[in-house]
Amino acid sequence: MARPFASSADLGEKAQTLEVLADGVYALTAEGDPNVGAIEGEDFLVCFEALATPVAAAEWLARLRRHTSKPIRYLVLSHYHAVRVLGASAFDADVIVTHEKTRELIAERGEQDWASEYARMPRLFKEPGSIPGLTWPTATFSERFSIDLGGERGDLVLAYCGRGHTEGDLVAWLPKQRILFAGDLVESQAALYTGDAFHREWSSSTLDRVASFGAQTLVGGRGAVARGGEGVAAAIAQTRDFLDVMLREVGKAHESGGTLKEAFDSTHAVLEPRYGSWPIFEHCLPFNVSRLWDELDGVERPRIWTAERDREVWEQLQS
Repeated sequence: MARPFASSADLGEKAQTLEVLADGVYALTAEGDPNVGAIEGEDFLVCFEALATPVAAAEWLARLRRHTSKPIRYLVLSHYHAVRVLGASAFDADVIVTHEKTRELIAERGEQDWASEYARMPRLFKEPGSIPGLTWPTATFSERFSIDLGGERGDLVLAYCGRGHTEGDLVAWLPKQRILFAGDLVESQAALYTGDAFHREWSSSTLDRVASFGAQTLVGGRGAVARGGEGVAAAIAQTRDFLDVMLREVGKAHESGGTLKEAFDSTHAVLEPRYGSWPIFEHCLPFNVSRLWDELDGVERPRIWTAERDREVWEQLQS
């Protein structure tokens, strides 16, 4: 029996949990749906991620407003994927910050990504007609971007750790509180999406840089908040293990002259016992294996996912 396409059959609402991680530091998790966060400055807010539509974002902001009424000065977007950015207009932020590569990716493939992700994850796009268009940053950086939070709150440091989940992922680091918002570079108890990834760099130098912050609390792109040094290390190790298994299994099939379908089947067989029950595992794996196969073929930058290509890969690997 063919599996329903991607997350098209996942229509049940997820329970959202707003957690106060430290004074003025908030995270909203939702059983494997995209996580978002916010950090209070002395007289302003920094919001992290924007969700898929202004309507979805407005629901998050209504919950946040029970804790703070400060105006939103900065909206930080960890990368370009539609479910992370298309709700930006709800924030009315003075400044929208991304990595410079994210801006380039929006220009190159933002429209196609919007159509692709809407078809893959329709439930996340609450009232899609509310989206005014692509989200464009008003400030970008290459290595670091610091925001003085004012008073005794310290700095919020936005940093580039290298290519990983996409070409332009950033993390948001609070040195004083030792809290890291890692975006989709790290998942905690949720499967990885690697369809636009650079697997070898991500699994090695990029995750090494993420680990080097020494965070005591980590908010990944999906899944539960990781707490304590051991919890943070476990989330990073899980992310690395997922990538390492993919590299090994797809690599063996590619090197032996096997097929993409054989690579998918062997990778699924090894990953499924540990990760198969985690959110979006079955959704992501065909696209993950397809991208890694391209990478092993020497395709340096990920091919653009279109709604049509999504369906072709799904039918080939998940039928």
